[in-house]
Amino acid sequence: MKNTKVMTEGAIFAAIFSLIAFMTVFIPILGSILLWILPLPFIVYTVRNGWKAGLMLWVVAIFVSTIIGGLVLFFTAIIFGSGGIVVGELYRRKYSAFVVLLGGSLAYIANLILYFILSIVVLGLNPIKVIQELMMESVQTAESMLIAIGQDPGAQLVPMVEFIDRLVYLAPSLIISTGVFYALFIQLIAYAVLKRIGEKISRFKPFRDWTFPKSFLWYYLVTSIFILIGLEEGTGLYMVMWNLFPLLEIAMTIQGLAVVLFYCHAKGFHKSVPVIILVVTFIAPFLLYIYRILGIIDLGFELRKRIKNSN
Repeated sequence: MKNTKVMTEGAIFAAIFSLIAFMTVFIPILGSILLWILPLPFIVYTVRNGWKAGLMLWVVAIFVSTIIGGLVLFFTAIIFGSGGIVVGELYRRKYSAFVVLLGGSLAYIANLILYFILSIVVLGLNPIKVIQELMMESVQTAESMLIAIGQDPGAQLVPMVEFIDRLVYLAPSLIISTGVFYALFIQLIAYAVLKRIGEKISRFKPFRDWTFPKSFLWYYLVTSIFILIGLEEGTGLYMVMWNLFPLLEIAMTIQGLAVVLFYCHAKGFHKSVPVIILVVTFIAPFLLYIYRILGIIDLGFELRKRIKNSN
């Protein structure tokens, strides 16, 4: 009786995933939203029934998706299904939220690498080259607009063109950051859904308490020195440094933002203040530089401990 219920539930979840995947791929506007919940059926089903049942769901979902959407949905089911099973199984085993994030990140990074390889081998398309072409078209459009209003576009667009040219070297950091960001986002959605249906799972500690190892500060300083002195383009060290640098910058920014939220909590500010800070950050990105400086100070001099002691 139990096996019949599991199989029936699996068939329903496979149909739900295939429908969501179909709309994600073939309805672009709606797909940009549904993309963020694709692994959810696998996460919920695996939490309830374990990884073996999750694998059976994966096989069925791949089969159904391929029938209704061909090769595109075949790859979609492989990529998002495997990540969902990993996250669901880690949740089922009651691991901490950060372990779940690590496992999910590794799964999605591996899937992105797989997608990258398949795009080149099967479709003959290099995703990085495609992104470069799209960005260059945007630069050319901006250049035409600046010329039309009588401004010299040279100095303003040179940094953007240099970044686009360097993009081919930044593929590893783009894959890593995309995988981690997606894993974090889907984990937050999954936590809300699983909690709603009565599953007891681990949650992240408050963002204000997030912190990176102190070694990250030394990595950041060494990488910054190499970037400042300049490296020969195309060398192995050049690729390593230019991929580490943006990732470490993100880490310092997160560390600094956590300091700001910790300060708000320590001083007893209203709960709306952190929300306002986050909204203002999206409107005024220059604040990210301030957060980065605060993150560096916090890792070097334990700023949050000093704030706590001062209270």
